[in-house]
Parts: sequence; structure tokens; C-alpha cells
Amino acid sequence: MPQLVSLDEVRAAAERIREVARRTPLLAARRSSSVAEGRLRLKCENLQRGGAFKLRGAYNFIAQLPEERRARGVITYSSGNHGRAVALAAGELGLPAVVVVPVDAPAVKLDGIRRVGAEIVEEGTTSVERKRRAEQIAAERDLAIVPPFDDLQIIAGQGTVGLEIVEDWPAVERVLVPVGGGGLLAGVAAAVRALAPDVEIFGVEPRGAASMHASLAAGRVVELDTVASVADGLKPVRPGEFTFAHARALVEEVVLVDDADILGALAWCANEFRLLVEPSGAATVAALLAGKLPGPAKATVAVISGGNVDPVNWGKWVDEYGSETAGVA
Repeated sequence: MPQLVSLDEVRAAAERIREVARRTPLLAARRSSSVAEGRLRLKCENLQRGGAFKLRGAYNFIAQLPEERRARGVITYSSGNHGRAVALAAGELGLPAVVVVPVDAPAVKLDGIRRVGAEIVEEGTTSVERKRRAEQIAAERDLAIVPPFDDLQIIAGQGTVGLEIVEDWPAVERVLVPVGGGGLLAGVAAAVRALAPDVEIFGVEPRGAASMHASLAAGRVVELDTVASVADGLKPVRPGEFTFAHARALVEEVVLVDDADILGALAWCANEFRLLVEPSGAATVAALLAGKLPGPAKATVAVISGGNVDPVNWGKWVDEYGSETAGVA
């Protein structure tokens, strides 16, 4: 069985990123809200530097590269948020960065990568295609590859989200985490399970891109033939070996939500909290609103993983789906 990240590794990551990443807030829902019957708080990684949780893992990984290795620069492959995080981390350390993105990456995420000075290369529509191109460029230019999710130091960095949740709200009983490649789920699960063993941990995936759900059902890593979802950050065709091992060992279940649920949750976050949340970040709230979780209501933290979304599309979704979710608030 692949190695799991330890609490000591997560704590070391927290100290390493302390001056770079923000400690994001836990925002409480109104007690009058029906989804807050058991108390609900949002862990707002959409307020993180770069607009998503990804800086935590990226900086933790890059900062530990040998000086002579990282001096030549780094490269990654990403649908957007991880690429921006790598560019930010590289900038903090004075390194050049290259980001391989899908040809259909949202403009708002590409703009964010460009603004922090990284070189962008477009390749394909799947994580497999992006990884292949990144490996090719890395070999040609002798660059260090920063994996988007399947690495123990990336997972440890993301695990600082879970560390903060338990430290800031010891009464938490359930934690919900969006799942793309699984790095955030793996890290949060490692930290929360070590600190508070009785807390329930659920992953949430789009029904059209349910690679972790399929892998857990099969008992091995499964690669999907196709993926489709409005949640562009949750569309890897397969989870990682390390992230799958963490989910299998530490997570209660990965539940599925439809795109309509996700957009309804995005609108709910806008109306309830005045928060700008991208579809990927709204998946956890979607699971609550759509009643996808077993058992009675509990003291719940829903991780909002990011807020990098085109404002025009966001406004349209809030207008279209806001009235549909008004009754739950």
C-alpha cells in the first residue's frame, strides 16, 4: 500500500508555508438556513492567494527542491488553479515557471497565470495529454516537474486546510471536500483523521467526472474514457495512486452531484454569503443542498476550494439558479 502523509508532515508544511499562504476563514451560515440545521461553516479557500487552495501544496513542494534543481525553473500541468499556484510559488522563490494548460482552460484562469509571469503552453483537453507534454518540455529544458496532486509533499501542503479546520472549530463533526485528482481530499483526510478520528470525511465529485468514485468502487485506480462537467477543476480522468490510497483508507465515501446541483450551490453561496465561488468550489455545498449525505445533520465544514470564475458566466448562473435555491436559505 502506498505511504500515507503523517500529521507531522502536515504540520511541517504549515510552518513552511506560513508566510506565503493565508489562513483562510471559516464562515458560519445563518442559523435560519435549512442546510445549517446541524451548523454549517465554509472553509473559504476561494479567499486564498491565487484564488484557490493550490498554493499550499505547490509552495510546500517547490520550497523543498534542492537549490541547484529548482534554480533552472519548474513546470506543471494544470486546468488553471494549480498552474497559477505554481507560478505564484515560483515567483516567491525567484524561479521561472512553465504551465501546460488544456486548450479549453477558462480565460480567467489563464489571465491569472499570465499576471504572475509564467509561460503558458496549451495542450489537449485531458490531464493525461497535459502531463505528457509537460514531461517532454521538462526533459528538453531540464525543468523540475511540480505534480498537480499525486505527490506526498503536495498532499501534505493541502492537508494544512484540514489542520486549520480542526484547530479553528474543534466541534466539527463532518468535513466535505471537492475531489478532482484527490490531493485536497487526501491531505484534509490525513490531517483531520489524525487530529479528530471520529470526524466524518466525505469527498464530492461531479457525476460526469467521477474518477475517484469509480476507483473506490473498483478497488483500484480507474481511468475514465471521457469526463464532462461545468466544474473544470474537478475533471482529471483518473485520481493519483497516493490520493486514491488516502481516500480508500481515510474517507467515508465519495458522493456525486450533478452540474445543476453545483450551479445551484454557486448561486446559494452568492446569495447567502456574498461569495464569489467557482463551480468546482461549490461542489461540497451542492452535496448538502441536494441531500447527498447520509444520516442526520451534523456540525459540518464544507471546503470551498476556489473562486476563479469568469464573472459574466458567474452572474448568469447566479441569476438563473438563484431563485431555485432561495427557498433553502
